[in-house]
Amino acid sequence: MKKTAPPRSRPFWQADKPYLDARPISDFRFRLLGELMALLAGAINAGGFFAVASYTSHVTGAISRAADDLVLGQWQNAATALLGVLCFVLGAAHAHWTVLWAKRHRFRSSYGLAMWLEAFYLLLFGFFAYGLAKWGSIMVSPTVLFLCWIMGMHNTVMSVLSGGAIRSTHMTGTATDLGVELAKALYYQKESNPRLPNVRVNRPKMRLLLGMMFAFLLGGVVGAWGYHAVGHHFTLPVAAVLLMLGAHSIAHDVKIRWRWYLRHRQ
Repeated sequence: MKKTAPPRSRPFWQADKPYLDARPISDFRFRLLGELMALLAGAINAGGFFAVASYTSHVTGAISRAADDLVLGQWQNAATALLGVLCFVLGAAHAHWTVLWAKRHRFRSSYGLAMWLEAFYLLLFGFFAYGLAKWGSIMVSPTVLFLCWIMGMHNTVMSVLSGGAIRSTHMTGTATDLGVELAKALYYQKESNPRLPNVRVNRPKMRLLLGMMFAFLLGGVVGAWGYHAVGHHFTLPVAAVLLMLGAHSIAHDVKIRWRWYLRHRQ
């Protein structure tokens, strides 16, 4: 049975199923959204590093750091690293719970709501930055944990939307997937190599992965420059982009429910 695509009258991220279940990865809008989310992730990650001297999207590094600190007997540092991982997981769970809740109540803006929540938390980051300036080191750990929560949310939105194909903050996985596709392309360059069954080079996916890695790098440059130029206010344009991405779908739900309210009020 042929799968039908979501109506074009609304953004594709309002679909009830993961986007890749309905359209191929070669869709320009999908690639653009993935690259844009990677750019935002790079900006938040780099800006957060200059704020608290810690990358908050690197869960592998956090677990490794915790292991090293446990061996060295640095219990507080180890606890902070593990709490960062926990906050990342809880942020991811929070974003996905939001998507599931919205779908249960038949909202078409499930992903848009998650984006708006993340934008709200980014605006709250300003209060943490104010605390850093006023109280110094005592606010470093809470700020790191809060940013880990935000990064967990950010990664989950694109991951759920793509059916697990894309991790907007996880460039290690992106580089790995790119290497897998590159191996296929290099293998098939030689005519003498036999064509293996069920093995094809996914060139659109390669372009997407390359674009996301470049976007993450560009976002890091923008985030680092923004933090040095305007401090914690660099989160304002990041939050604005997330609000813009979710605005159309949320407006759609508001309009539908307002009409329902007026109909039943009469």
